[in-house]
Amino acid sequence: MSRTQHIIPSGIVFLVGCWVAWISFTQQPVEAFLFPRMISMVFVALAGWTFAKALLGKSKVGLGLSRTMVINLAPGLLVMLVYVFWAAKGLGFYTATAGAFFILLSLYDPASHSDIKTWVKRGIITAVFVAVMYGLFAQLLSVYTPREVLF
Repeated sequence: MSRTQHIIPSGIVFLVGCWVAWISFTQQPVEAFLFPRMISMVFVALAGWTFAKALLGKSKVGLGLSRTMVINLAPGLLVMLVYVFWAAKGLGFYTATAGAFFILLSLYDPASHSDIKTWVKRGIITAVFVAVMYGLFAQLLSVYTPREVLF
């Protein structure tokens, strides 16, 4: 197993963490970004630790990603990229979250896609998830979320 299979992904995650932290510390108003700043610093610390372990050769977890795993993850990564770089800002945080969560749930739920009961179940799970997200972010933590066309 090549060390680069641990170094490259952990390095990318560390760089993404640094980018997210930089963004959270350069945005205004300061009060709206307190929670993202705390989370991003924890993210950077954990990603940095993992990257350092990979560089030192102490990372001995798994065999890396197989072709099958990458193919299975690709639709979810595509949904995530659309969500992060367009949908959350263009549609509003909660609307985009509902759409992305429903799509991901539909993609990865092994239940039948031809049974109406499973679609109703997915809709209910999505509604509960978005309600919890709203309660957590808007009510409890008072975090600023992008609001655009919808809510």
